Amino acid sequence: MATRSNLKTILFDLDGTLVDTAPDLSETLNRLLIRHQLPPRSFESIRPYVSHGSNGMLGFAFGVTEGDTEYVDLRKEFLDIYENHLCHQSQLFDGMDEVLDFIEASKLSWGVVTNKPDFLTRPLMQELSLEKRCACIVSGDTLSQRKPEPAPMLHAAELAGSRADECVYVGDAKRDIEAGNRAGMHTLIALYGYIEKNDRPDHWQADGSISKPSELIDWIQDSSSYV
Repeated sequence: MATRSNLKTILFDLDGTLVDTAPDLSETLNRLLIRHQLPPRSFESIRPYVSHGSNGMLGFAFGVTEGDTEYVDLRKEFLDIYENHLCHQSQLFDGMDEVLDFIEASKLSWGVVTNKPDFLTRPLMQELSLEKRCACIVSGDTLSQRKPEPAPMLHAAELAGSRADECVYVGDAKRDIEAGNRAGMHTLIALYGYIEKNDRPDHWQADGSISKPSELIDWIQDSSSYV
């Protein structure tokens, strides 16, 4: 278990943890629905599925899974639309800018581990002027494995120059916490993120949770978080 003195790196999931991408992804899904002559869905109904990426959103709106014949074409259409609407409304969650400033002022590093493909991840980080601030970006296709496998987490720690037990991973999905735990990192649930009604975060075996980004500062400062 890490101690306060050896915490070096804070790693974030991207969608639903670091950046509020739901408005742009919701608009993308509705554009696709309209293109297929289907009625758009409400933002509130789409939001919980955003953390599951295109798979989750297409499953919600079209009832398809990766094994269905129409899935590949629908996913390509979805990603093509999204690539052109990547950062119209997406922004850091309220208070996250102050969190990043605090991390950097504390001489800690931070990075991103996401299942989002790299051709979408890096342009989004660039648009938000985050790419040059972070120590690492590990996307869903950086390695052959992705979350909930621990390999992306361990790769991020290595890129940041830290051991796994010197990292805390913050995410809003069960696979985030599973990946962090399997890698031997601290894990925190971002309860403000894209959590579905039927999710059971209390069963995810995280080390803790935060209901808003600013609480991460308290967690870092609180020595009891590291014992």
